[in-house]
Amino acid sequence: MRVNRFRRNKFAGPVLVVAALLTIGSAFSIASALPSAQKTEVSAQSTLVDEGKQIFLKGCSSCHGLNAEGGAIAPSLIGVGAAAVDFQVGTGRMPMADMSQQAMRKKPIYDAKQTAALAAYVASLAPGPATVDPTSLTWERDGNVAQGGELFRTNCAMCHNFAAQGGALTNGKYAPTLMGVEPQHIYEAMITGPQSMPKFSDKTITPAEKLSIIKWIKSAQSEPAIGGASLGRVGPVTEGLLIWTFGLGLLIAVAVWLATKAR
Repeated sequence: MRVNRFRRNKFAGPVLVVAALLTIGSAFSIASALPSAQKTEVSAQSTLVDEGKQIFLKGCSSCHGLNAEGGAIAPSLIGVGAAAVDFQVGTGRMPMADMSQQAMRKKPIYDAKQTAALAAYVASLAPGPATVDPTSLTWERDGNVAQGGELFRTNCAMCHNFAAQGGALTNGKYAPTLMGVEPQHIYEAMITGPQSMPKFSDKTITPAEKLSIIKWIKSAQSEPAIGGASLGRVGPVTEGLLIWTFGLGLLIAVAVWLATKAR
């Protein structure tokens, strides 16, 4: 009965028309907004890739080739992913003047925005490890120092030494110290394997275990040197060698001085 009364009401028709128009308009607005947002995101990413390509052509193509295909002195960048670019450029290792030498960590030439553009361009060439978001590395909360130390000694200490201070390798190469390295770059190094370092997949070292390694490294970094100069924290051998060298030098100097005085 109530429905029939509503239908007979003179305002029923206009109300239904207005309601239908509002429903159709709202649905159209929602449907059109989604593609528009997607188009904006795609356009922004395309712009970032174009910027990265221009930076690449100016600063990287002379060694890595115009299409990042590599050359006689530099490897191909196709498939290395954005993480490798962020690590190499973000730590100042790239670009470098002499590709025959091992790349060293130094002040970055490109800022964060330029580095992101370069990473986006290289990532557009072929799939590869993505850049690590620093906010996703919850190593302080989720990392385990004891587990990280065990994993580090098992997988990393033979090159970086057991205190993460770095060490010498064959053919004039070396494993750099990990002191002062950003957690983001430590994680990216583990998943990309820069230079002589192997890649550690998530099956070999899980993401949670990687966070534990980072936490242990940061714990070792903050550990105070109670005995004064740490001397690389490689134990009594270095300390003994230092004392022996200076002590022997002092004895020789005294002997020479006494011989001079006796004349």
